[in-house]
Amino acid sequence: MTDRPVSLGGSPIFDNKIEIVRPVLPAFEELEAEIQDILRSGMVTKGRHVAAFEQAVAAHLGVKNAVAVSSCTLGLMLTYRGLGLTGDVIVPSFTFMASVSSLVWSGLKPVFADVDLHTTNIDPAAVEYAITPSTTAILAVHNFGNPAKIDELSEIAKKCGLRLIFDAAHGFGALYRGVPVGPQGTAHVYSLSPTKLLIAGEGGIVATNDDSLAERIRIGREYGNDGNYGSDFAGLNARMPELSALMGIHSLRNLEQAAQHRNRVADLYRRELGRLRGISFQKIADGNRSSYREFSILVDEDSFGLNRDQLALAMTAENIDTRKYYDPPVHRHMAYKGFAPSEASLCCTEMLASRSLSLPMWSHMSDRVLSGICRAIRRIHECAPQVKKVLDPQMASSAT
Repeated sequence: MTDRPVSLGGSPIFDNKIEIVRPVLPAFEELEAEIQDILRSGMVTKGRHVAAFEQAVAAHLGVKNAVAVSSCTLGLMLTYRGLGLTGDVIVPSFTFMASVSSLVWSGLKPVFADVDLHTTNIDPAAVEYAITPSTTAILAVHNFGNPAKIDELSEIAKKCGLRLIFDAAHGFGALYRGVPVGPQGTAHVYSLSPTKLLIAGEGGIVATNDDSLAERIRIGREYGNDGNYGSDFAGLNARMPELSALMGIHSLRNLEQAAQHRNRVADLYRRELGRLRGISFQKIADGNRSSYREFSILVDEDSFGLNRDQLALAMTAENIDTRKYYDPPVHRHMAYKGFAPSEASLCCTEMLASRSLSLPMWSHMSDRVLSGICRAIRRIHECAPQVKKVLDPQMASSAT
């Protein structure tokens, strides 16, 4: 075999590092005139661009209110405060830490529920099992951009009198039954950081059809100021700068193109890698569309010949960046161990954390780059026993 992986003396697939993500940003020339206008006006926050961005996002999502904030995390916290939540909130552990940190900062107790092994989203049956008299809300996540089981979760929330909030950090570009995620539930809270499809540099959006909640979030992002230099409640500074809103407006124009391209890349990944034993993929329900904020594969060591960590190390040698989301899952983070249930109750979470590997996914990824990534995985797989012999001592050494 002449096409040998780097671990066995071959040449790297790529001469330069292929990053896990490459954000698509507007050219300076596209923004120059409006940036100059912002600077000349002196209105670098609370200006017309934020208002225009909110209106455009609300129209795109099909919601009455889209409130711009300085981060998704603060958007979540303001949503909890705006709803007056207390007590317990059910949340997955297979998620980014901010899903849980926002609860703890708000004085709420996270109650971890397991996820579905195939969708990687919170399991409605596990949610229902976790409900107690102290439960006030469900915080579901559209993990990697895959829409959660919204109808089932909505039915549970309605039956039990709970608020249903979605951490939609990965949600822009995702469709649920043909429409954008956003109008469903009590609120959707999005991220606009550079790793997402819709980018504002930093920032977030709270989307809701609840006018009262939207107004409390608007007040809350202004320190809780009621407009008369008083405080209706303890708020914070979560204003979005005008420059971020301007970038978001331009990014929104390309959102659909980005989502369609990522779905095309995902289809090619599935076609090329689906031929290999030991690799499986996140399941997207019929009628839904993932934003594919991440493209994650599951690696079964017995069938593939290498475990997830060994494949990741071999990919690094090929100059291909990967990520192990989410390992460790949040319930094993030092800050949240006190909320962890018994390991047996999160068995799917633990399995996913040990097997999930995210591959590079860009809104402008070329076929050449994708083909090279797939070729790297194929040749590593074909030489798995030999690669394993080389990598085992390296990994044992790094662990000591």
